[in-house]
Amino acid sequence: IRRRGRLEASPAKRKGAHSVIERLDLVPAPRSAACEVPQGGSERRGLPRTHCVEGAKRVFWLLRVVTSLFIGAVILAVNFSSEWFVGQVSTNTSYKAFSSKWISADVGLQVGLGGVNITLTGIPVQQLNETINYNEEFTWRLGENYAEEYAKALEKGLPDPVLYLAEKFTPNSPCGLHGQYRLAGHYTSATLWVAFLCWLLANVMLSMPVLVYGGHMLLATGIFQLLGLLFFSTATSLTPPCPLRLGTATLHTHHGPAFWITLTTGLLCVLLGLAMAVAHRMHPQRLKAFFTQSSGEDPTLEWNPEEGGLLSPRYRSTAESPEAQDIPLSEASSEACCKKEHPREPDCTL
Repeated sequence: IRRRGRLEASPAKRKGAHSVIERLDLVPAPRSAACEVPQGGSERRGLPRTHCVEGAKRVFWLLRVVTSLFIGAVILAVNFSSEWFVGQVSTNTSYKAFSSKWISADVGLQVGLGGVNITLTGIPVQQLNETINYNEEFTWRLGENYAEEYAKALEKGLPDPVLYLAEKFTPNSPCGLHGQYRLAGHYTSATLWVAFLCWLLANVMLSMPVLVYGGHMLLATGIFQLLGLLFFSTATSLTPPCPLRLGTATLHTHHGPAFWITLTTGLLCVLLGLAMAVAHRMHPQRLKAFFTQSSGEDPTLEWNPEEGGLLSPRYRSTAESPEAQDIPLSEASSEACCKKEHPREPDCTL
């Protein structure tokens, strides 16, 4: 880009002096050979300067959005999931109390943070002139009474396997499973809600962008998820396992998908948070370039190590932002300019 400007003295002042002609050459910034600036791209505000930078920004933005949504969705889903502790067995068992008739069925048990879910599915479903397909839930959340729900199940006359498993989680059961899993569910749910709040703060800080603080909140998100898993594992291992015998088989339980996906997401958040903290400590400029997808130094962007973020020009005062100005390069040209604009003021300086 080359701009030429000419400043000439007025005809009245031309005697004894030469006309002043100043040429201001503006050299364009170097461009990468692999990226070409589209025509008119530099004149349009809000458009990227190169095609490759635009594509890289889109890919990076998509990766950030997908990863962030995955973490938030996992935290919410596992908080309401009933698959923290699961077990399933196929057995031949009695169908109703005070009855000698037996059925062949699959019995499933899912223990969540807010209650227990019991399933009974016949093999085949149609047996004894009935459809054997039950899915019953008993909750112990705050404000709900597990013992009352179990009493209602007795009044409804649910099948014997469902009532047997539900009775093991009542407060008066000698197994002690009610207090064990109820305590684990309350503490784990509380830590997961704190992790969800940290995830929201991390998204806000990374979009400002305050990179180092966003990394710290992402690290806190993973720590609270792992802390919730620690509470759940510790509380569920306080008492010895209670045998669950259903007819000719025994039901064994183990950690479910919700437990393992929470562990995976927590470790992912911890690794991402640590990586951002280390990158900010060792190479803050590279971290800035990675999040802004800029290959070189941009004079309109300022790195503030105290705040740990990238300050965009729109957050800075207009007085600090540089503006393109045409400045004369010699005293003669400046005098000619001043005399032309202010003929009555003899003393004109730069």
